[in-house]
Amino acid sequence: MASLNIVLVASEAAPLAKTGGLADVTGSLPHALMRPGHKVTVMMPYYRQQADVSGVDIHPLGQTISILIDGRQRHAPLHEAMVDGLRFILVEQDDLYDRPALYGPPGGAYPDNLLRYIFFIRVALEAACLLERPVDIFHCHDWQTGFLPLLLHEQYQHQPRIAHARCVFTIHNMAYQGIFPSRWLHRLGLPAAFFHPGGFEFYGRINCMKAGILAADHITTVSQTYAREILTPEYGCRLDRFLAEHAHKLSGIINGLDAGHWNPATDTTIADNYWAGKVQGKHHCKLALQEELGFVQDTGIPLLTLISRLAEQKGVDLLIDGIPYWLQAGSQIAVLGSGEPAYEAVLRRLAKAAPGQMHFYSGFNEPLARHIYAGGDIFLMPSRFEPCGLGQLMAMRYGNIPVVRATGGLKDTVLDYTNSKSVATGFTFEQARPAAFRAAVNQAVETWRKPLVWRRIMGHAMRRDSSWDASAGLYGRLYASLTH
Repeated sequence: MASLNIVLVASEAAPLAKTGGLADVTGSLPHALMRPGHKVTVMMPYYRQQADVSGVDIHPLGQTISILIDGRQRHAPLHEAMVDGLRFILVEQDDLYDRPALYGPPGGAYPDNLLRYIFFIRVALEAACLLERPVDIFHCHDWQTGFLPLLLHEQYQHQPRIAHARCVFTIHNMAYQGIFPSRWLHRLGLPAAFFHPGGFEFYGRINCMKAGILAADHITTVSQTYAREILTPEYGCRLDRFLAEHAHKLSGIINGLDAGHWNPATDTTIADNYWAGKVQGKHHCKLALQEELGFVQDTGIPLLTLISRLAEQKGVDLLIDGIPYWLQAGSQIAVLGSGEPAYEAVLRRLAKAAPGQMHFYSGFNEPLARHIYAGGDIFLMPSRFEPCGLGQLMAMRYGNIPVVRATGGLKDTVLDYTNSKSVATGFTFEQARPAAFRAAVNQAVETWRKPLVWRRIMGHAMRRDSSWDASAGLYGRLYASLTH
């Protein structure tokens, strides 16, 4: 396969800035793409407050891009960072990006987010013209970069180094579409000829996701099942009919993990190392986690875990409904996450009422997350919808067996014990209802009490190839098909 020059454009990427799974993907996929010889550059905003605490060395490139936007001439210095051989180019504009959060305050959004990301992708297009090689592929991620394919085709075709590039647009979550008032249309110089229902207009407003779907040469989403689901009214978030018109260029490619970064055999943050053929260290990790959380130290007590954004999408209400039952049955429960204040308040109250049996950590704490993955027995993921999900992949990697709803990427990655006992990697349930979730968790706990059966499930889960290599190969073949 010929080497391609790929520019991955995203609003966040680990380790420089992260709010969730998007950053994990955009920070790890490029490394897998580089292994067969592709040239990859990641472009993202320079969120100074987040990037400066990442520990990554960032330095000015000595190049500045000037853009007239919203009635103002802006000058954007470019910065560079190298992470394990991967080049990042960061767009500086401190009044837009040097803020406490990437997208807005907790539970909200910055009112100028459209300006922030249209400016970013315009600078990214200009910066791509300065690369040593002409660009073959722009790989854009989520609504923040949705306008890049349309702007490339309509306003940047005079730039020879990017004019022949093809665009792949990846939808990570259809629920977040980037919808803004139409007053931004002319302020930002967006191509007004496409402001209609067949373009990026959405009930009189601008829809960034629609722009990406419209103009990209190919659309991917993060699992095969989710690619089918978003063509239905239940999951399409009012874009199912529009997506159906572009279904000929839609496919699903499952996300992966940085297998070196998530590896219980080498992880230095956990109490003991272990692997599929030698899991004794996991018992030590469980005892250490029980001590850390103030629980009784006893490997004979089932330890249920959840690490998640606390939102309705994630089925947190199903979790809350089941907690009193599982506590009464004698299980220990560890929950890490943040989100809707009402959910946090209930979880905090439940944990306070059972201090030696349930622990709730509000926020994100990566060392604690790793301890939970390594020390937990059963990982709960009752999502109403889940485009891909990374939590279940991390949990399986650490032998923390998932109980998931059979939707999106969860259905594609977890083999259900009931239907596939000989190769099972977890447990699934169909209906997003408390009784169905409780029944699946109860089945998992009953199976956990059968050590030989559980050891076999753990072995299948831990040996599952969740690396990026296979999916990166699919992306490579997709890119090649677009450039020939």
